[in-house]
Amino acid sequence: MDKLDNQGIWTYLQEKFGERVGIIGEPHGLLTISTSKDDIIELLSFLKDDEKLQFIYLTDITAVHYPKQQKAFAVVYHVHNLYRNVRLRVKVFLEGETPTTPTATTIWNGANWMERETYDFFGVVFEGHPDLRRILNMDDLDVFPMRKEYPLEDPNRVDKKDFYFGR
Repeated sequence: MDKLDNQGIWTYLQEKFGERVGIIGEPHGLLTISTSKDDIIELLSFLKDDEKLQFIYLTDITAVHYPKQQKAFAVVYHVHNLYRNVRLRVKVFLEGETPTTPTATTIWNGANWMERETYDFFGVVFEGHPDLRRILNMDDLDVFPMRKEYPLEDPNRVDKKDFYFGR
């Protein structure tokens, strides 16, 4: 693999993982792939340690809530090859009220705070995390505020009615 582009990365990952990885798309030129929670640690380790890929920098871990899908949560990892300035997005789709996936702190120490934030806002449990607890919200908060379970605004507020704004 001389040039590290999306097609080359995808072909290389297909050779190594086969059906265990899937392609979601290339929005804005960013290759986005998916895998299962059983394969995520192996995939992330391969992306980091492989001499051809060298995605050594974990940019971000977050989640997305898709309440109308069977697998309602996606944990999203953004990794970066600093040598060739190439980025990759990896998604793991999870189901259940308490979605769980293995921790990436075994690969990157910096995953610690990112996973805590994802737990704090989405309720994703990272199995094996050394200190999984809330990081930004109050400890006694019993909801996860970034889940799409609540209306965006209070429907009883009268100051938000359209007729006040000439609509």
